[in-house]
Amino acid sequence: MSERAAPFFCPYCGDEDLRPSEAGHGAWECHGCRRAFQLKFLGLLSPTNGAPTGGASTNGAPTGGASTNGGGQGDRHDH
Repeated sequence: MSERAAPFFCPYCGDEDLRPSEAGHGAWECHGCRRAFQLKFLGLLSPTNGAPTGGASTNGAPTGGASTNGGGQGDRHDH
């Protein structure tokens, strides 16, 4: 598989009328809300802290660092 997968929905308005942009690789235009955006792979998530591995710079973007403990009721030890 040599081509990247295309996004199905606009991340801003959810519209499906997306077209590749001339701005460069990974750039898309939404003709529903008239926004242009670019998709970029940052790296793989670390199993310990949720941060991208491989030295990828996030440029201040959220990393999705949610807790990995599951947040279930079994985490409490009330003795």
